[in-house]
Amino acid sequence: MKIFLAIIFFAITISVACDASRLAGSQSTANTNATPAQSPAQTSNTSGEEKPTCQLTLAGAPDIKGLRLGMTADEVLALFPGSKEDAEVRSNLSRPAGQLGESEFVIRSSNLEANEKFAGFKQIVVSLVDGRVSRFYIGYNGPEYSHVDKFVAKFIEGTSLPPVDQWEAYVGMDTQLKTLKCTDFEIKVFAGGKGGNLNYVDIRDLEADKKVEDRRKKAEGKAKPPGQ
Repeated sequence: MKIFLAIIFFAITISVACDASRLAGSQSTANTNATPAQSPAQTSNTSGEEKPTCQLTLAGAPDIKGLRLGMTADEVLALFPGSKEDAEVRSNLSRPAGQLGESEFVIRSSNLEANEKFAGFKQIVVSLVDGRVSRFYIGYNGPEYSHVDKFVAKFIEGTSLPPVDQWEAYVGMDTQLKTLKCTDFEIKVFAGGKGGNLNYVDIRDLEADKKVEDRRKKAEGKAKPPGQ
């Protein structure tokens, strides 16, 4: 009887060992055929390299031959002899600011020519919010650039602005228009037209824009009938 039980025990042990061996082999094959998971360091970046964000505040906005955001109208006009007597400028400045605190005046070529450092400028549109410059739109008479990058490279000389490769191209106008958005201001540079006669630089104070937008929303809210 003891011999019979020993034989049965031996047979069961052999069977269990075989099943364990088959299971181990099956798991080994499955692990070999499976695609290994990528570690974070191995995962490729399919979104493309992101460009650095410009962290410049209003204090880092460029000085364009003496023109700076935040100036008063008198400070701007002081750069252009005779501009205070210009009929159009006087008419624009005599008007009260708009409901949202906005006003605007234009300095044309006749007044720009009085200051040699503004040679090549066609006109300057000056926008103000609460009496302070919130935007300069500067039109140029040239020169002609084969690519806007060359204009940007010239514009950023002597400034603390990021290099050309950190500016964003405008989709569909990649060779003509580039934009730089910083913490407190935004700049657009455009190159185009015959001989570059459509070239422009547009720089604006984003905080002033936000102030005007907040006022507009508040005014619209007051204008709505109760319950709407």
